[in-house]
Amino acid sequence: MALSIKTGTGKADRNWRSIPAVLAVAAIALVAGALCIRAQQATPPAAPAPAENNSHAEESGPSAEAPTIRSTVQLVNVPVTALTRRGQRVIDLNMDEVKVFEDGVEQKISHFERETHTPLRIGLILDTSNSARRRLPYEQDAAQQFADAVLTGGVTNQAFLETFDASSSIVQDFTGDPDLMSAKIEDLKSGGGKALYDAIFYACREKLMNTGPREEVRRILVVVSDGLDVQSQHTLDQVISMARMAETMIFTVGTAPDGFANPGDKFLEELSTETGGYPSFPLRNVPGADEEAGYLSHTQIGDTSQNKGLGAASGEYSMERLANLAVALQTIAKDLTEQYTIGYRPLRDAMDGSYRSITVATTRRGLVLRWKPGYFATAE
Repeated sequence: MALSIKTGTGKADRNWRSIPAVLAVAAIALVAGALCIRAQQATPPAAPAPAENNSHAEESGPSAEAPTIRSTVQLVNVPVTALTRRGQRVIDLNMDEVKVFEDGVEQKISHFERETHTPLRIGLILDTSNSARRRLPYEQDAAQQFADAVLTGGVTNQAFLETFDASSSIVQDFTGDPDLMSAKIEDLKSGGGKALYDAIFYACREKLMNTGPREEVRRILVVVSDGLDVQSQHTLDQVISMARMAETMIFTVGTAPDGFANPGDKFLEELSTETGGYPSFPLRNVPGADEEAGYLSHTQIGDTSQNKGLGAASGEYSMERLANLAVALQTIAKDLTEQYTIGYRPLRDAMDGSYRSITVATTRRGLVLRWKPGYFATAE
């Protein structure tokens, strides 16, 4: 509807006629201003220039000249096992008896769990090569008991099963069902060659590294093998580096016959000690001879032991000694369920990709500690 105003002629009439034009110009300006404000609100703010200790700095695009170093306050969790020098587990350690260091600098412990409830993510690797054919039934029995021990009790632990010969394969993906794992283990058959390094590398990179935030789970790999490798594309150093990248503690169970020199034992020892786990050699050592093994056996009765002279050194396996595979795996399972968890927020919080070494010490005398040796400062 148009509104008309009658006026006279002259200057006053011209002034009245100019009012609509002024109003139109004002309306256009108001609309343009509103559109400008709305556009500014819809456009995200530009990323800040890279600066030291800037927790939200990002590259402005592919053409950025230098990468941005992220900085964040993250929680580092360190699984720790405490033993006496005779191998007995210590279950009464307190936070005020423990110190943690990152690259030699003491950190402030923010939390300490005596009985950890942090879920386990476990990879179980079994040797199914031709050389393992004679002991495979014992490996299977030991692995089934291990699965029962770590996947029961209503906890949120999960494990996967991987085998290797000339190549490796995931027989069972992550599951919390011990019956399912047991059935998969029961169906294993021996195969061809040996590619152990590749199997461990794949397990760390493709499985354990993708188990969720590292502060919410404990990543474990258990390897049952004689440690020999003839076909892998990866080296020992690459395997250890990948295990550290995945923040995975590796426990090895050596299966080489007793009485023979086995170069694979050195690999198993180095792999475990460099990642925070430990090696066991149940076919080589009578259980209990190694105090840190944490278990004893009725076979340790001196010269009358049925194992003496009946081991693999004479070309035959003793059933009693092969049964010790199960004891070794049960010991690992027990250690994993009785670990402490130490948490701290690193004083040096820049996510620059560097590797940070961790050292855990205790003021209580006579204890042996094992812990995750470090982590890479990368944002997950």
